[in-house]
Order: sequence, then C-alpha cells, then structure tokens
Amino acid sequence: MSKIAVVFWSGTGNTEAMANAVAEGAASKGAEVETIQAADFSATNVSGYDALAFGCPAMGSEELEEGEFQPMWDDVKPELGDKKVALFGSYDWGTGEWMDTWREDAEDAGANVVDTLIVNNEPDDEGLASCAELGAALA
Repeated sequence: MSKIAVVFWSGTGNTEAMANAVAEGAASKGAEVETIQAADFSATNVSGYDALAFGCPAMGSEELEEGEFQPMWDDVKPELGDKKVALFGSYDWGTGEWMDTWREDAEDAGANVVDTLIVNNEPDDEGLASCAELGAALA
C-alpha cells in the first residue's frame, strides 16, 4: 500500500474541493492518504510519502500563491527525487500558463511529474471526477 500526501493551498475553497477529490481517488485504490494544508508541510515531511499531489490555484498574473504555498514549494521540491508527483489547481482567468510554468519548475528540480490538472473556477462533477482519476493514478 502506498502512502500519499495531498498538499494544498486554497483561498476560495475550489482547490480544497479538488484536493479532497484527489485524496478520495487515491484512497479508492487502497492508498493511505493524508490531506495537508501547505502551511503544515515542509521538506522534512517528504520522505514519509511514496507519492505527493500538490494543489494551488492561479494567483495574480498566473503564479503560485506567494505567502504560504510558494515558500513551502521552494522548500520541498529539491527533496522530491523520483517520487511520483501530481500538480493541480483552479483558475479564474488566463490560459493555465501558471500550470505549465509550475510543471517546468518541478521537472527542472528533478521531480517526476506524472500529471497535471486544472479546473476553471469551482470544480463541477466532471472536474471532481478528473481529480479522483488523478489521485487514483498516484496510488
């Protein structure tokens, strides 16, 4: 059984809903899953998991949230190694460029990004199903 961390930051609840669906998808495949706020996760936690999913909405001009998520991300990304990693988040405007930039940043740091997922605004049933599939793929 794999152990998976779903680490997220959410301002409006959209990315939190996505995180919960990712966690449910992983759990449905038998994984032990922990859903963790970004402020409560650090590089020292990474070694305790077989795979990790990170969720953050697009902020400002399509960038990661700068107060809690970005510092946590900068701390953990060098520790990810070959662990499976998924990135997800919601956005309200733009084209999803923040996710392309985020994935590139993760891969440049050596992370094994298996998939990414973006949902416009609040995730609908289809979006939540996609989140569950993302979680299942990590398990």
